Amino acid sequence: MRRTDPPDSPKRLRFWPPVIWWLRAALAFALVSGSLLLGARAGELAPPAPAPAPPPASADGGEDPDAAPVAPDSPRASMREFFELSRAGDYAAAARFLDVPPRADGAALAQKLKAVLDRHIWLDVEALSPHPQGDTNDNLGAGVEQLGKIPTRTGTQTVRLVRRTTPDGVRWIFSRATVERVDEWYARLEDRWLRDHLPPALLRPGPRELLWWQWLALPVLGLAGWLVGEVLSYFIRAGLRRLIARTDSALDDVLLGGARGPLTFAVALLASAAALPWLGLYLPAEQFLDKVVRAGLFMAVFWFALRAIDAVGGRLLAAPATRDNPAARSLVPLMGKIAKVAILFIGVIAVLSELGYPVASLIAGLGIGGVALALAAQKTVENLFGSVSIGVDRALQVGDFVKVDTLLGTVETIGLRSTRIRTLDRTLVTIPNGKLADMQIESYTARDRMRLSCILSLVYETTPAQLRAVLEGCERALRAHPRLWPDDLVVRFVGIGPASFDVEIMAWFQTTDFGEFRGMRQEVLIEFLEVIRAAGTRLAYPTRTVHVAARGAERALLDGAGGGKAANGREEPPPAPSAGAPLSR
Repeated sequence: MRRTDPPDSPKRLRFWPPVIWWLRAALAFALVSGSLLLGARAGELAPPAPAPAPPPASADGGEDPDAAPVAPDSPRASMREFFELSRAGDYAAAARFLDVPPRADGAALAQKLKAVLDRHIWLDVEALSPHPQGDTNDNLGAGVEQLGKIPTRTGTQTVRLVRRTTPDGVRWIFSRATVERVDEWYARLEDRWLRDHLPPALLRPGPRELLWWQWLALPVLGLAGWLVGEVLSYFIRAGLRRLIARTDSALDDVLLGGARGPLTFAVALLASAAALPWLGLYLPAEQFLDKVVRAGLFMAVFWFALRAIDAVGGRLLAAPATRDNPAARSLVPLMGKIAKVAILFIGVIAVLSELGYPVASLIAGLGIGGVALALAAQKTVENLFGSVSIGVDRALQVGDFVKVDTLLGTVETIGLRSTRIRTLDRTLVTIPNGKLADMQIESYTARDRMRLSCILSLVYETTPAQLRAVLEGCERALRAHPRLWPDDLVVRFVGIGPASFDVEIMAWFQTTDFGEFRGMRQEVLIEFLEVIRAAGTRLAYPTRTVHVAARGAERALLDGAGGGKAANGREEPPPAPSAGAPLSR
């Protein structure tokens, strides 16, 4: 069925998907270019080379031959000048260091020889001999120096220097046998066609020994790699989606959705790395781009880690335990930001280290800063972890009626630093979470039922029958209540007090609302009064009888002054007549 939009709906932007596509391409290009530029400039931040140490003295007081300064007519000085002229594109001047055959183009031979040496022998000029006679211990004879070997179809062929005297002075030049083989070696180069057809300016080496045409080809290669990464990552995610569809957790679905960008970037880097041999890179350039690819893979890993933090944080916020806990709702984003900052710092250090930047001082600075921050924020961190422990243990929540040590009140807020409790006097008490985590917390809201406990004190005049009637009536009144917890009920005569017979009553009601419990308690206590009244007895009140007894003359005075009254002020009756006394009329 053809889909139609309602008349009042806005028109869809048909160009939006292509815009998204080009934005992603630009982002990938920016990431790759940024990594390349960072790597290309890594050498600028490297520590300067130490100053050369003075040459050690030999046993006889002279200089050590191996530590002697570089002679201007040494192999090292000659090859240094040859490569400097070749890098500058002055191949005519560089041809002075070749034993050029007659009627040969010395500049063309110098250019081809430089290309062959860069491809097969990446020569370390500083490893050559600094002495005018060269290395006399290589068993090649005086005035001969071997630089390396070029692989051919039948084996290898040597590249040698010979010492010659020219009109410009004595210098080391490439031998006639080496120069005569240059055309053959050059014909076997894989990038010979490009070298023959590209402008000379593009064949010059740029930063990191990458030729300028290779620098121009890298963005195109990165864009092609990104397209391949988009296709391959789509199929990879489709396969993973089938696997995680069998699980009940929704977290893996969120993680897979967040892995789209990092996975595409990683696959694009691997695809670009697989195509790098087509550029015909020199050894230093190949090593440099290998570092860039590894640094990019580090970036993809840490990118996915940042996405995973967002996914886990979203799941935690959606959990029922977090929705009911305001402190957890505010703590989860904070902990997510802290984790992101930590991962970002680790990722930056890892990428810079992989690109060759000196990160030892940066790590040391971060360590010192971390120690200072930890000392300055000790109490804050303590309260923060206290709020974490409160949120994990869930000892109290907002709205709970609790008792903290001797403090009784309702929890109003649970923050990252402190918790506020509203007391019965309507005052607000703030307790740091670090201390609150170590205090005894008693939650009245967590009760599953509420207890009724009281003592009925009956007067001494209560008879056993009346006492039994009171016990049976109270138990009957309790069991008749619909909200009574029937498994445990106590109605017992527990003892004889100083002024009463004591009946203990203990019962539990199935409610967690204290207001509702107060109504239940009121009804039950009124029924207790009716039971006591129906049994014919009454509640006792505390009484005490004090007898004051006088001694000796004090008693006689009291008796005479009282006129027949006792010492306690009461009038005593006259004594009864004896049996022999006459009756009065």
